[in-house]
Amino acid sequence: MANLDQKSPNVLLQSLCCRITGKSEAEVAHQFQYAVRVIGSNYAPTIERDEFLVSEKIKKELLRQRREADAALFSELHRKLQTQAVLKHRWSVLYLLLSLSEDPRKPSSRVGNYGTLFAQALPRDAHSTPFYCTRPQSLALSYGDRGAGLSGSVGTSGISSLGVYTLNGPTPPPPPLLAGQPSQSAAAVSQMLGSRLAWALPTSSSPSAVLAPPTTRPPLGPQVPTIRPVRPRRDGDAAGEVNEAALVRDILYVFQGIDGKFIKMSAQDNGYKIDSKVVLCKSLRDTSSRLSELGWLHNKVRKYTDARTLDRAFGLVGQSFCASLHQELKEYYRLLSVLHSQLQVEDEQGVSMCTESSLTLRRLLVWMYDPKVRLKTLAALVDYCQGRKGGELASAVHAYGKTGDPQMRALVQHILSLVSHPILNFLYRWIYDGELEDTYHEFFVASDPNVKTDRLWHDKYSLRKSMIPSFITMDQARKVLLIGKSINFLHQVCHDRTPPGKITPASKPADTPKDAAELLSDLEGAFQEKIDAAYFDTSKYLLDVLNRNYLLLEHLQAMRRYLLLGQGDFIRHLMDLLKPELARPATTLYQHNLTGILETAVRATNAQFDNAEILKRLDVRLLEVSPGDTGWDVFSLDYHVDGPIATVFTRECMGHYLRVFNFLWRAKRMEYTLTDIWKGHMCNAKLLKTMPELSGVLHQCHILASEMVHFIHQMQYYITFEVLECSWDELWNKVQQAQDLDHIIAAHDVFLDTIISRCLLDNNSRSLLNQLRAIFDQIIEFQNAQDSLYRSALEELTLRLQFEEKKRQREEEGEWGVTAEQEAEEKRRIQEFQDTIPKMRSQLRILTHFYQSIVQQFLVLLMTSTDESLRFLSFRLDFNEHYRGARSQGQRAEAAGVAGCHQRAPSVKHLT
Repeated sequence: MANLDQKSPNVLLQSLCCRITGKSEAEVAHQFQYAVRVIGSNYAPTIERDEFLVSEKIKKELLRQRREADAALFSELHRKLQTQAVLKHRWSVLYLLLSLSEDPRKPSSRVGNYGTLFAQALPRDAHSTPFYCTRPQSLALSYGDRGAGLSGSVGTSGISSLGVYTLNGPTPPPPPLLAGQPSQSAAAVSQMLGSRLAWALPTSSSPSAVLAPPTTRPPLGPQVPTIRPVRPRRDGDAAGEVNEAALVRDILYVFQGIDGKFIKMSAQDNGYKIDSKVVLCKSLRDTSSRLSELGWLHNKVRKYTDARTLDRAFGLVGQSFCASLHQELKEYYRLLSVLHSQLQVEDEQGVSMCTESSLTLRRLLVWMYDPKVRLKTLAALVDYCQGRKGGELASAVHAYGKTGDPQMRALVQHILSLVSHPILNFLYRWIYDGELEDTYHEFFVASDPNVKTDRLWHDKYSLRKSMIPSFITMDQARKVLLIGKSINFLHQVCHDRTPPGKITPASKPADTPKDAAELLSDLEGAFQEKIDAAYFDTSKYLLDVLNRNYLLLEHLQAMRRYLLLGQGDFIRHLMDLLKPELARPATTLYQHNLTGILETAVRATNAQFDNAEILKRLDVRLLEVSPGDTGWDVFSLDYHVDGPIATVFTRECMGHYLRVFNFLWRAKRMEYTLTDIWKGHMCNAKLLKTMPELSGVLHQCHILASEMVHFIHQMQYYITFEVLECSWDELWNKVQQAQDLDHIIAAHDVFLDTIISRCLLDNNSRSLLNQLRAIFDQIIEFQNAQDSLYRSALEELTLRLQFEEKKRQREEEGEWGVTAEQEAEEKRRIQEFQDTIPKMRSQLRILTHFYQSIVQQFLVLLMTSTDESLRFLSFRLDFNEHYRGARSQGQRAEAAGVAGCHQRAPSVKHLT
């Protein structure tokens, strides 16, 4: 049992304390209690877990000791150990071996390791940034060994560099420690600080006071009891004056946002104020006020984080922002714990304020300069980010990184890497999987769940411009939107089941804020390459599916051939077949009859060789019937679209096609009508030569018909070549060069807008269109008048031929050709016909005058148009200035009539 007691951990630990301190078991009670507390604590390792680094250190140590064979043997054993799964924590074992190999009794090793132990006593988050820049400052712990005890710098860990410098200059180097001399005070204090909360100041005595090393080894023989120095009063004297030590303690409370004994928060002044009853000199009061500002800044940042951390509606980006602020505050608390420990050590050891290494307000002012700058940056950032969330919050943080101060820029860049991490995760999920899980509406891509599938491309997804981070350009945001929209369009509309990973290979996502920081540092390089690669791959695959499976380009060409009258033989034959039907009143038409005529026209022309998928979509449509309409007014071709191609040919686009078709169909009808008029002229010219009284009327008809043919031919040339063909060529080139579906849709919309504008169908050309329709109406009126003339003339010619034929037959029979009564009747009828000719002539003259006046007004409107092509059209329509001369003559005649009235007016007045 005794053997077991001797090998128990408690007994061994107590023996170790006695061996190290050189004291008896009764004298090391405090050290033993502290050692038990340290062993029982759970400190996180503060050094990097790098197995390779530790093994290299062991090899270097063996080589330094000239043990090359051992180094080679260790390397071989370590290699074999790596190939076997015997140990799970090889790094821990190697680190233990390396630590055991060091001789703790070497003065250089012991002195050099104090700074490392002090740095390791403050564990740090791997993702936090340095809270304070490296400055040579002092924070000694005892009289004789302060410089040695804290010679290690903490600058690499980010708190501050607590070196061997004081405000007045470098601290004198300590005397060399004797072998075996106990000097664990600094290490013990630093180990204790790592687990303390910054705002939980200790109330019990620290074991570091007991562990403070004696200046000399105790002599042999009976021990003389140690006399402790009397601790000076730190809260002021009885006279009410407050000394600097009491202010230092209050300031440390204020740094954490806690009211001190003399310095309290003033709600009226919104800041910390020193009690007016406290007697202080002006310098101490001013220094305390300047230091108290850190408490106000701390409270501002802490209030924001406390309020927002529990707000789930703040979103993932907001929570990341709060987490980054918490990290910075944690670094701030680390420094406060060090300062508080220093103050506690001074209280335990009875250090007075007059020593060089004691805490003073002036030293605090210097040490807290960089933390104050950082807290000011955080407070300003908190103010600027009020009311923002998501991408807008990231933009606000990014705006603060545009500064010339490298430390402030590094701070903001670190916060930005944390804030942007959720955004980049949203982005990668969207562009590689097409999934949008944005519960709190933080991402700059918005989705409307109420939109149906047929409007998915146009209305379901959109950009929240306010949520686009400022470090992402609008072009990048548009590409990101298109990538995810294309993936969803393929799955939901095209029913393409190809996995997104086969469309574009997924790159490594921003798994950690470090990855996000690397991407943010190269926005125009790696980040842009990822976006471009996903954009080109996804868009190319989508266009291939639309062209290969849904014949997008073939449908586009079908629109040109049928709805824009590009298939000339089909349109002409269709008009020939439809003429008898369309001449009837619109109420007597039946769609199935017209559909049968359409199919006949398709089978009789080159349209029969088109794809069956296209021909089955071609149909007849009857417009709304108004009173007095004929079939020409309500007939229209239609083209049915559905599925993915309906994304390009939307309802609005098909409405534009219908308007353009009606205009082109009406213009084509005018051309068809004038062709019939010309054929009537050619056919009836020889027949009516025997009626010389009609020569003037027929000549007048021929002149008017020539004017109309010239006008319609020029209009058809303008519409066909300058409008349709040129616009179609531009559209086809853009479609061939399109990189995504939006480019095709935009080019198609521009094509339709151009046609609508140049065909005088937009709102700005309403007056021109009205004049053009009036001209078309005059052509129809002229056709009716000429048909009436030819009908009357041919009837008269038939009667005359019949009279002559009857007369010839009677003469052949040997009788008189006609009787006197018959001849008188014939002359009367001829006279009646000749009496109608002036009426026809006057009707044609009125029609000609009205037509020319409308054309003149149309030309004036063309000349004043802003469209250059319309002005050139006016030159072609009036190439010989015929209408301009007629307009000038009319103006002169009108002016002469007005002048004549003015000349006659005085004579009338004189006669009265």
